[in-house]
Amino acid sequence: MAYKSGFFSLIGCPNVGKSTLINALVGQKISIVTDRAQTTRNRILDTPGMTTPKNKLGEYMQKTAGDCLSDVEAILFLVDARKGVGERDRQIMERLKQSKCPVIVLLNKCDIATKLQIDEAEEVLRGAGFDNIHHISAFKGTGLVELEALLLSYLTEGPQYYPPDMVTDQPERLICAEMIREKALELLKDEVPHGIGVSMDKMELRPDGQIMDCYATILCERDSHKGIIIGRGGSMLKRIGSAAREDMEWLLGVKVNLQLWVKIKDDWRNRQSVLNELGYEG
Repeated sequence: MAYKSGFFSLIGCPNVGKSTLINALVGQKISIVTDRAQTTRNRILDTPGMTTPKNKLGEYMQKTAGDCLSDVEAILFLVDARKGVGERDRQIMERLKQSKCPVIVLLNKCDIATKLQIDEAEEVLRGAGFDNIHHISAFKGTGLVELEALLLSYLTEGPQYYPPDMVTDQPERLICAEMIREKALELLKDEVPHGIGVSMDKMELRPDGQIMDCYATILCERDSHKGIIIGRGGSMLKRIGSAAREDMEWLLGVKVNLQLWVKIKDDWRNRQSVLNELGYEG
């Protein structure tokens, strides 16, 4: 039987469930998930939510999203069925109309959307010329078996691009850094904005192979933010580290000794050298 392979792009507004869908399809966590917009920064297997860039980091994220709209078997356009088709969705739709690749529309969160909300969103999409529409719930897993079958139908005979046990093209150190950032965003809520970056400075497995020593630095842009991230007596930093360590141990398969530091780097999101260090290549 011939081997089939190919590439798909996943695009959509912030918080429509892109990372949740990726993790569900892959079968394990490779993209961070929070209830805050614009948490996906690196090109893991999906694209960051499309927004108006406000700094060099934002420009990088939008370039990544734009680059993923060509040379793929199909584009998956994720829409929140409960919220409906908003202005940002319409902007993405205009860009998708210019693409030569097939577009598959995924109406997500159908488990919590009403039939009226789903029907209204579908009517708008079909009116704009998008007829290949499918109802799913990335969180519940509804419709994903059918989605996988649909994606397979787009694949053609080709090489095996990656080893069979490889689930992402990003290095473990980058994924671990993103896990730390995810926990920071979850625990800090609205106290600290998105000006948080994480640098995984060193990862080293001990000679006995039982413990991975990980040293990471959380970057922030203001002195007041540093105090909030650390917390009274280091309490918040300990909570972030403890929560992140659990996910890292699950990913790496060994015990993790995680050491965290917090450093202020003014306007780091506009400093290309810092972005390069964090893995956001220009």
